[in-house]
Amino acid sequence: MNIGILSKRHTMLAGRLKDCLEKKGHNVSIYTLDNLIINYTLLNNDFYILKSKNLFFLYAGFFLEANNIPVIPKPQISFMQKNRIQSHFLMKRVGLLTPEIYLGTADSFKNQLDLNDFPFILKPIMGSGSKGVKIIRSHEDLKSNSKEILYLEDYINGIHYNIYFIDNEICTLIKPPLAHEHVDMKKIETPDDIRDLIKKWRSFFNGDLLFGHLDIVREESNNKLYIVDPGSFPEFTNWKCEISPVESICNLIINKFKSLQKNQINN
Repeated sequence: MNIGILSKRHTMLAGRLKDCLEKKGHNVSIYTLDNLIINYTLLNNDFYILKSKNLFFLYAGFFLEANNIPVIPKPQISFMQKNRIQSHFLMKRVGLLTPEIYLGTADSFKNQLDLNDFPFILKPIMGSGSKGVKIIRSHEDLKSNSKEILYLEDYINGIHYNIYFIDNEICTLIKPPLAHEHVDMKKIETPDDIRDLIKKWRSFFNGDLLFGHLDIVREESNNKLYIVDPGSFPEFTNWKCEISPVESICNLIINKFKSLQKNQINN
């Protein structure tokens, strides 16, 4: 098969997936910002892997879907996890806990947020992971010279987890608060309530969520689990469980494409 990978880079997980798929006999091309043009030349591949949630790659994914070229994961699923407003209300629909959010300008926050409400977490509206994320401890931490709409969420005190899942395999790690995926983390046995949460999250997507990760905080005072950041395609840098993430993801993607092909023929 001819397979395209939409990725910010040729290296890291995208490069390893390319190597894995090529060893299985497939022709694989990686499309980055340096060589991606959204036009009908993209339709020469059988399907695409949407590694990056960068908006340009998401646009390419939507273009491909509109032209009946399968994209894995689905662009809409990736977009809902990239846009934090969409992500917040998605969690509500699924029935999972997530911190309360606040949207407004710095000036509007200064007029309406009480000092007792702090601290908050400031996050980019479009993004995932820790990039651009910081703690807001007072009004002075909010820049007031801009009319930019800011996204704040309640800060949850507790234990921070990075939860990877690949199909039914779950790898649970404890991480420092607000840390990115690549810092050193401690693997623990997956608690039953986290296992149930992952099952509920994946079930909502009816088999389309093959793998991913969730950043979760276990609230200190009530032991409840709050999802603070979902991810549709992490690097799996800290995967410390038995299966090979690259080989497993390759197989899941190929099997998903074959299933889509079969359904298309039957319909």
